[in-house]
Amino acid sequence: MVRVGVNGFGTIGKRVADAVSLQDDMQLAGVTMTKPSFKLDLARKLGYRVFSATADTKNFQSGDIAGTIEDLIRESDIIIDCSPEMGEENKKLYEKHAKKVIFEGGEEPQIAQASFCAQANYDEARGKQFVRVVSCSTTALVRSLHAIDKAFGIENAYAVLVRRTTDPGDSKKGPVNAIVPETEMPSHQGPDVKTVLPHLPIFTAVVKTSTTLMHLHVISVKLKQEASREDVIKAFENTPRILLVDSKKGFSSTAEIMEYARDLGRKRGDLYEIAIWKDSINVKHGILYFMQAVHQESDVVPENIDCIRAMLGLMGKEASIEKTNRSLSITK
Repeated sequence: MVRVGVNGFGTIGKRVADAVSLQDDMQLAGVTMTKPSFKLDLARKLGYRVFSATADTKNFQSGDIAGTIEDLIRESDIIIDCSPEMGEENKKLYEKHAKKVIFEGGEEPQIAQASFCAQANYDEARGKQFVRVVSCSTTALVRSLHAIDKAFGIENAYAVLVRRTTDPGDSKKGPVNAIVPETEMPSHQGPDVKTVLPHLPIFTAVVKTSTTLMHLHVISVKLKQEASREDVIKAFENTPRILLVDSKKGFSSTAEIMEYARDLGRKRGDLYEIAIWKDSINVKHGILYFMQAVHQESDVVPENIDCIRAMLGLMGKEASIEKTNRSLSITK
């Protein structure tokens, strides 16, 4: 049993902790928090041991926590750092204790020895001490574009990311009555995709909108090989963690997709798959067009689980993806 510590219990951290606790080859050593809140009560109800995210425990009452961040590091075989933009500072502690660490996509790529998306470069994480699971949008782009590149080859790709302003549980950034362009182009997601798929020419642009549900990507791809719409659909159907939806069946917006995710009965209504509108898929003059929706709170969760197995050499890519999918009720 691999002992996994999760540093941070926010949007990603709590989901990763839940996912770790579902694995039969892993044990959740504990999670960290900076101060008491309703999240502390939640963690304790779930039976998770809580540690202070710093060396200072004065914010907590006696009996609330099991120790400090260093105590959790010592008790863990591997750490998943889900702390918001604290990775560089925390890395000093991890290096001190010579621990393997997974960082999240909010950190700069240079923090790790490799960036990771399971279906594209699983084996690259093997034996590494520091690996970074790429962000939600980068994960989505890598999943769909890698499937197309593997099947037909890609000369170049262009994606416009229509992204949510903030997560549903975060009131600090909203409400926002505006459409906000990120005028620096390419946006960071394009170069981030290349940390996993370095050979892929891609250009990205971002627009922020006043929603909290999901991101939406509008993508065009110049193909190297001739392909029909049916060929592309088949490639997506054969790719793990891609879900094809159809507006003719009621999936007319991200709202219906998230309602479907809730109806699946998964915890928190999470959608780990990338939802691609089947009826948006079109090929004209060698250029593929499609749209995909990304549940920014959860699509990276299965990647974190696979990354643990990859870094520790526990099993191969296909076996890990299948095992993770089964534990999280992902159908393919």
